[in-house]
Amino acid sequence: MSRQLNKVIEILVVVLLLSIPIIYAGIVYDDLPNTIPIHFDLKGNPDGFGSKSSIFLGPFILFAAGLFTFLMISNLSSIDPKKYKQENELLFKKLAFLIVIFLSALGMIIVRSSVAPGNFLIRNLFSMLGCLFIAFGYFMPSIGPNYFVGLRLPWTLESADNWKATHKMAGKWWMVGGALQVITGFILPAEAAAISFFIIMTLMVAVPTGFSYLKFKKDQTD
Repeated sequence: MSRQLNKVIEILVVVLLLSIPIIYAGIVYDDLPNTIPIHFDLKGNPDGFGSKSSIFLGPFILFAAGLFTFLMISNLSSIDPKKYKQENELLFKKLAFLIVIFLSALGMIIVRSSVAPGNFLIRNLFSMLGCLFIAFGYFMPSIGPNYFVGLRLPWTLESADNWKATHKMAGKWWMVGGALQVITGFILPAEAAAISFFIIMTLMVAVPTGFSYLKFKKDQTD
């Protein structure tokens, strides 16, 4: 199978995945009332409304964002000045598909929340993001130096050794942090889950960044 044909098939798969929420919205459209909730507070209470045609807005936005993201990330190795094509190309493709699957699932949840208002969106969003971070944490140690994906700090971009050590350490933190976000998303009230999510997210970024900087300073003195 030619490389060009593979790319066409990949794009068709992406379009199909991103179309699922749009198809779901079309299936439920006729049964919707004329006005539906389109925005919710942290407790899951509707605080914004629109016509029932608004049910297509979220899925179409996610479709466009997902397709753009897939095309950009899956082709990063071609535009990255570092030119680590062989090392990162397949991994970037996996990450691109991962994001597409996440956005498709998010679109389904958004449509479902308009059909049956409640805390369905809020309760599932943080847990879904936790799953995404677990997956990114799993792949993180395999990401080679580049200017687009990963912890792109001055000292990680300057040193391949710092990059490797930082991403190996960060991968563990992201997997643990993501797992905690999944758990808290399910067991805590929505507002508490949101606070917990951002605290964990801050640690997931700050701790590896601090580790990377301290390694940079240590390597300078050695």
